[in-house]
Amino acid sequence: MTQMQNAMTVDVEDYFQVQAFAHCIDRSDWASFPSRVEANTNRILDQFAAAGVSATFFTLGWVAQRCPALIRRIVDDGHELASHGWDHTRVDRQDPETFRSDIRRTRALLEDIGGTTVTGYRAATFSIGARNLWAFPILRQEGYRYSSSINPIRHDLYGMPDAPRVPFRPDPDGVIELPMTTLRLAGRNWPCSGGGYFRLLPTALYRAGLTRINRAGQPGIFYFHPWEIDPAQPRIRNAGWKSRLRHYTNLSRMAADLDHLLRDFAWDRMDRVFAPLLTANPTSPAEAKAA
Repeated sequence: MTQMQNAMTVDVEDYFQVQAFAHCIDRSDWASFPSRVEANTNRILDQFAAAGVSATFFTLGWVAQRCPALIRRIVDDGHELASHGWDHTRVDRQDPETFRSDIRRTRALLEDIGGTTVTGYRAATFSIGARNLWAFPILRQEGYRYSSSINPIRHDLYGMPDAPRVPFRPDPDGVIELPMTTLRLAGRNWPCSGGGYFRLLPTALYRAGLTRINRAGQPGIFYFHPWEIDPAQPRIRNAGWKSRLRHYTNLSRMAADLDHLLRDFAWDRMDRVFAPLLTANPTSPAEAKAA
């Protein structure tokens, strides 16, 4: 459809770690659930290899600690390894020093296992917004170069609808923000970056939206999770109807829909799609001191 390079991204977390189940699954119980994230992510890596697509994998430290071979494969296959925080704790439920410790710990582990520099970050559940923009200078101080943590839409779990819809710097001393892709229609921002909307709505809507964005000269960002290609995953019986609707709808068609998406649009890693912006990003204080 177009030769515009778009950013393909995967948020590497297991089915029991999602925000939709946070009200009925405690973190202390995570180890009791059968893990499926490694097998599902390996399936995605196979799918990307067959399509010749490179992507960015925003990975939880909790997952990396338990699946080091998966982290090494992500890097060995030529993908970008990036941080999704340690254990999917929302940033808007952390204070600045807790956040700093979280992103420092996660980056150190990912770099140690992957043997590569980690410069990208995505907050759990897009939980950076107008009230915690203090996160951006901390990210820069800790060696990150970009964030992809703001979704400029209205949503009951997240969203900053008044945020710019294109890359911007929320704080002059912070990293650049690469916001999730949206369409502006009827005076409102509409989601066009994948996730649950890609499964819940007709795929033709997403394809039309991304085509329109590319024709306007803008790259899009697509994201999804390993559990979304896994219709056989265990069901969380005590989740509410809204959580079940969001999580389980159309899992069986996701892998095939993804194949069509990989074929019909051009995709690459975040750090390469947005390379001109990231190259212009000032070095962090730590990097400047080291230089």
